[in-house]
Amino acid sequence: MGIPLVGLSLMPEDPFRQAAYPLFEAGEVDVLEWSFDMGWAGAPLPEWMEQLLHLYGQRGRLLGHGVSFSLLSGQWTDRHQRWLQLLSEEATRHRYRHISEHYGFMTAGTYQKGAPLPVPKTPDTVRLGQDRLRRLAEAAGCPVGLENLAFAFGAHDVWDQGSFLEELLESVDGFLLLDLHNLYCQSVNFKAPWTELVAQYPLHRVRELHLSGGSWFAGEPSSRYEPIRRDTHDGAVPEELFAMLQSILKRAPAVEAVILEQLGDSLESDESKVRFQADYRKIRAIVHGQ
Repeated sequence: MGIPLVGLSLMPEDPFRQAAYPLFEAGEVDVLEWSFDMGWAGAPLPEWMEQLLHLYGQRGRLLGHGVSFSLLSGQWTDRHQRWLQLLSEEATRHRYRHISEHYGFMTAGTYQKGAPLPVPKTPDTVRLGQDRLRRLAEAAGCPVGLENLAFAFGAHDVWDQGSFLEELLESVDGFLLLDLHNLYCQSVNFKAPWTELVAQYPLHRVRELHLSGGSWFAGEPSSRYEPIRRDTHDGAVPEELFAMLQSILKRAPAVEAVILEQLGDSLESDESKVRFQADYRKIRAIVHGQ
C-alpha cells in the first residue's frame, strides 16, 4: 500500500467549519468521513457540507460511518430494516469508498442512548453478528467494516473483542476500523498493555484508523474507584496515541485512511481550534514520515 490518506470526521457545527477551514484551504485534508445516519433526521445539512460530500465523493475520497445500526441487538426490528433501507438510499446518493459501523449494540427495547455496548462472545452471538453484517454489506453495496469499542463490562470483553471481530469480519471479508482512542480507553481502564491488547486484533484487516481525544470520569469525591477514561471526542489527542499510531502503521500494512475525530461543539474556543489543527498536522506528519 502507498501512504495512507489523512482526513477528518465531518461535523455540521459551525465551530468545526471554522477550525477545519485552514486545513482545507491548505489542501491538507485528503479524505473525509461522514457519520451519515446523523443526517437522516432533523434539519437539512448546511450547503458547505453538501458541497464537501459531493466533492470528496466524486474523487473517491469519502468514507461512510454509521453509529446507530446496533449490529448485535438480540432482536431484528422494523427499526433495523428501516435503517438498512436508508443506508441503501444513502449509498446511492453519495459515493462512499467504504462503510463502517460499530461492533456491539446500542438499542434494547426502548433503550437507545449513549455509546455502543459489548456482548459476550458465544457461538450464538457470533452467528447473530455474522447475519447482521451480511445484511449490512448487501445494503451498502461496497466494502464494509466494524469499529472496536471503548467500553467494556469486564476483562473478558477486553481480551475477546479482537477475536470476536475477526470471526464477524471473516464472514464478509470485511475490514477493521481500529480506533486508537477506544483501544487506549480499554488499556488504561483495565490495566491491559495496549501492545498486548492490539496483538489480539486482526491487524491484517485494518483499513482505517481513528484518533480522537476524550475525558476522565472520576465519580464522587469520596469514591474509592479510579477515574475512568471515556471516549467523548471532546478534547485533545493524548500524546500516547501518537506513539500508538507510529507503531500500528508498521504492523497494519493495509491501512488506507487515518481520521481525526472531534465533536464540533467542543471547538468553540480559539484555543481548541488551534489545538485541533496542531493535532491534525501532527498526525499527518507521522503518516507521511512512516
